[in-house]
Amino acid sequence: MRQRTFGRLGWNVSEIGFGSWALGSNWGPQNDEDSVKAVHRALDLGCNFIDTARAYGDGRSERVITRALKERPRGSVYVATKVPPVLPGDWPPSPYDTIEQRYPNSHVRAEVEKSLRDLQTDCLDLIQIHTWSRAWNRNPTAFEELRKLRQEGKVKGIGISTPEHDQNAVMDLIREGWLDSVQLIYNIFSQEAQEGLFVEAQKHNVAVIVRVAFDESALTGKLTEATTFPEGDIRGNYFAGDRLARTVRRVEAIKQVVAGTEPNVATAALKFALKPPAVSTVIAGIRNAGQAERNCAVGSQAPMSDELEAKLRTHYWRRAFWHQGK
Repeated sequence: MRQRTFGRLGWNVSEIGFGSWALGSNWGPQNDEDSVKAVHRALDLGCNFIDTARAYGDGRSERVITRALKERPRGSVYVATKVPPVLPGDWPPSPYDTIEQRYPNSHVRAEVEKSLRDLQTDCLDLIQIHTWSRAWNRNPTAFEELRKLRQEGKVKGIGISTPEHDQNAVMDLIREGWLDSVQLIYNIFSQEAQEGLFVEAQKHNVAVIVRVAFDESALTGKLTEATTFPEGDIRGNYFAGDRLARTVRRVEAIKQVVAGTEPNVATAALKFALKPPAVSTVIAGIRNAGQAERNCAVGSQAPMSDELEAKLRTHYWRRAFWHQGK
C-alpha cells in the first residue's frame, strides 16, 4: 500500500483509508463480527487511516473500531472521528441556524469526551466538525473550542467534513488557518472540488480526505435498475424515484470508457479519486473482509493514466440537491 503525507500534520497515511459509516448505522443490517474482521483485514493489507464519527450509530462505529484495534498491536494507525451538530435539526444546517444553536462549545467538548471514551484513548488523532454553514465562517467558535482541547492534549489534528450542498463553504476556514484537514466529496460524478478546494488545500498544506468515491455504491458498478435496499439503508433515499435508473445508465457508459484499461468501474473510481495531487487518502466504505481486500488492492496498483482521467472528467454530473432525496 502506497502512502502519502497528511498535510501539515506530516503523518504517512495509506492511499486507501477505511470508511466506517456502515459499521455503525444507515446501511442496513451489519454484524459487528464482520466489522471487526473487516478492520483487521484492511490493517493487514497496509491501511493505516480509519475514518469514523459519533453519528455512526451513536458511537457504535467507534466502539467496533476500538475492539479491533485492541486485538492487535496498533502501530501507526490513525483514527479520525467527527463531532455531530446538535440534533434534531437540518443536516446540512439551515442558513438561519446559528453556530451557538448547532455547535455550542459545551456540546463540542461533550462529544469529544464521548469519542475519547468510546475510542478508549487519551488523545484523538483527528477530530472533525461533521457539517458546516457558510454563515459560521464569521464566528467559528467551534474551532476555537477544538483548539482549546488540543492545548489540553485531548486532540492532535483539527478538521472539517464539508456540507454536501456547499463544499466551498469551508474555503475561508482553510485560508484562515483553522484546519489541518478537510474531508470532501470527490468522484467521477461529483468533481466540484477541482474548482478551488484542491488548490486552496495544497496552498495551505491542508490534508484532503476524499469521501463518497463510489457515489454511495453507484460507482462500484454492481447496482442495477432492479436493485432494492433494506429498510434503514440511506441508499433507498439517495436513489429515490427515477434516480437509480438514471444513475445505472450513466455507470454503464463509464464501464465502456474504462473497459480494457482498468479491471472494473470500482477500481477506476478509486483511482480517479486518488488522481489529484492534493488528495491525502480516499476513505472507501468497507463492511467486510472481501471489500477490504478489493479496495486496499488499489493502493498498490499503478495509478490511473492521464488519458483515462481526462475521459472520465467528461462524466461530471451536476446534481445540485441530490443528497436530500425526493
